[in-house]
Amino acid sequence: MKVAFQMDPIGSVDINADSTFRLAEEAQARGHEMWVYTPDHLSYREGRVMARAQSLRVQRVQGDHADLGPVADIDLGEMDVVWLRQDPPFDMGYITTTHLLDRLKGQALVVNDPFWVRNSPEKLLVLDFPDLTPPTAIARDIEVLREFKEKHGDIILKPLYGNGGAGVFRLDPNDRNLTSLHELFTGMSREPLIVQKFLPDVSAGDKRIILVDGEPVGGINRVPAKGETRSNMHVGGRPEKTDLTEREREICAIIGPRLKEMGQVFVGIDVIGGYLTEINVTSPTGIQELERFDGVNVAGQIWEAIEARLAG
Repeated sequence: MKVAFQMDPIGSVDINADSTFRLAEEAQARGHEMWVYTPDHLSYREGRVMARAQSLRVQRVQGDHADLGPVADIDLGEMDVVWLRQDPPFDMGYITTTHLLDRLKGQALVVNDPFWVRNSPEKLLVLDFPDLTPPTAIARDIEVLREFKEKHGDIILKPLYGNGGAGVFRLDPNDRNLTSLHELFTGMSREPLIVQKFLPDVSAGDKRIILVDGEPVGGINRVPAKGETRSNMHVGGRPEKTDLTEREREICAIIGPRLKEMGQVFVGIDVIGGYLTEINVTSPTGIQELERFDGVNVAGQIWEAIEARLAG
């Protein structure tokens, strides 16, 4: 197959953690022809969705992991698969790429489906499953946020469209910083904030569960560093081997069919103490850690799901 990866610069990725690198590695092992480009090199030109891209070969040698060919204009409509894999922030630039990639329907398979990526950002898709989530509010209005804190006492405050644990604050019952943080965030952005009731079980870990075409294939437990509330590996969270509980399998069974129907082939959900907190569809990660712990070729399963969609 012909495969194009839309991603952040591949030269700077950590080959031992980056999921896109692992997907490229597996694609190469399956004999697929690969191209790579950054989102700023995506364009629409007189009826065609194009990219200024480079051919790609990979090897597991950090710093010498990507062998790139000369820059060339490629027609993404001639690809079999286009991967939407750049990291958030989920801003208008990101959203615009989903609109352009949407135009490839009937030509190339875009993974994950850009229509639903655009309409299902991580912290909003969970609102479709209120029985699975902790108490949550989304607002820019400081009075709404104050009322939520007064009701629940111990809360988590975070940007609605952030990622990797950036800008996540825990405000315990004695904390007096809500107004200051609101001023800080609203001074930088016009977006609302999201608040959730703090889940003490996070001290035992925040579980990342990988679903492939709606089916859970395993999970890793991310344990916060000492003195930290956030468990994201970007900020020092420690991955640990884990098994899925009955409750976690129940969550997957409820949301999985919807994800498959939406064309979300590779999804990472976050579960704390039996509560669903995020459904990551934009650029989920965690497959390398899961493969190391469980010895399962998750990247292979993802490619098999894609091949099945193309065959179907």
